[in-house]
Amino acid sequence: MGLGKGGFIGVGTLAMPILALALSPVQGAAILLPILIVQDAVGVWAFRHSWDGHILAVMLPGAVVGVGLGYVFAASLSDRWVLGALGIISIIFALHRLWIERGGRIVAPQKLPDWIGLLCGVGSGLTSQIAHAGAPPFQIFVMPRRLAPQAFIGTTVIYFASVNWMKVPAYAALGQFTTPNLIAAAALMPVAIASTFTGVRLVRTVSAERFYVFVYGLTVLIGVKLLWNAFA
Repeated sequence: MGLGKGGFIGVGTLAMPILALALSPVQGAAILLPILIVQDAVGVWAFRHSWDGHILAVMLPGAVVGVGLGYVFAASLSDRWVLGALGIISIIFALHRLWIERGGRIVAPQKLPDWIGLLCGVGSGLTSQIAHAGAPPFQIFVMPRRLAPQAFIGTTVIYFASVNWMKVPAYAALGQFTTPNLIAAAALMPVAIASTFTGVRLVRTVSAERFYVFVYGLTVLIGVKLLWNAFA
């Protein structure tokens, strides 16, 4: 989670599936949420000068709807099917982008219509509320725009910082901010914060071309992991 918040977008998606090996998905998500919020403060400060306001204006209203849907259907929506669908989308999207960028050639930016961004915001908010796995829907709209790495990371950090605060009332209503869960979050917090600063430093040494190839490749691996957890 720390490396993901520090700029290696996508790495943090693995935190929830790993934690779900030992805990129920709802409890695991409740433990991770306070850590995410603290990390958000670090990430927002680090990339406070680099972000795209148009993307945030398009996607955040959809995220509000998605988080609301995730709360309403929390009792009946299967985590298995959500993670499985997310894994398939992640793999197909990332492989398609890697095929486009094969050979290391420069790829022209592509701006998808804003209505697609709104729908991606809904999907991102929904999957984030259920499993803190909102990155793939977000990336579907944002990554084809080929933002500069700093702008991409800054926009991502601010977007998910906003989404995580949206989720606080829902998890409070579900009664998940218990003393044991908060103690577990506090125990994990120092490592998460330290690795966030490590991620910030490492990202600034990676070229734009290698950065995007790395993120797409990592998205494929995350998709495989999500499928494995959903159907194994």
